[in-house]
Amino acid sequence: MPAKKKTNVTYIGTGRRKSSVARVFMTPGTGVITVNGKTLEEYLPLETLRMNVRLPLDLTETLNQFDVKINVCGGGYSGQSGAMRHGIARALLEASVDYRPALKAAGFLTRDSRAKERKKYGLKGARRAPQFSKR
Repeated sequence: MPAKKKTNVTYIGTGRRKSSVARVFMTPGTGVITVNGKTLEEYLPLETLRMNVRLPLDLTETLNQFDVKINVCGGGYSGQSGAMRHGIARALLEASVDYRPALKAAGFLTRDSRAKERKKYGLKGARRAPQFSKR
């Protein structure tokens, strides 16, 4: 009995940045990017953030080869765009291992772990030492 051929292939990637988490679902298509049910242009207000999301697709020259559906939550626009970029890069790795050297060199596979430091009790800011504060 011959093996069944997959017709509906979906590549999945999870991206994280600051306190944002993005789940990315890529299917072969025409290049439509949907974020939380809206187009990328409707969802992100700034062109720089939209460009940041498209960077992995531009780098691998697959911008018009995949339809991308993204569910993102947490954080602000900047963190969300970084999480989307990270998720798209991971999904591209599932699509083809040949993209790994380019994505790795550009730094898209590394999770940027910088986040806001928590505020400590008894202090005005996160790092303000009480012995140096003026009272």
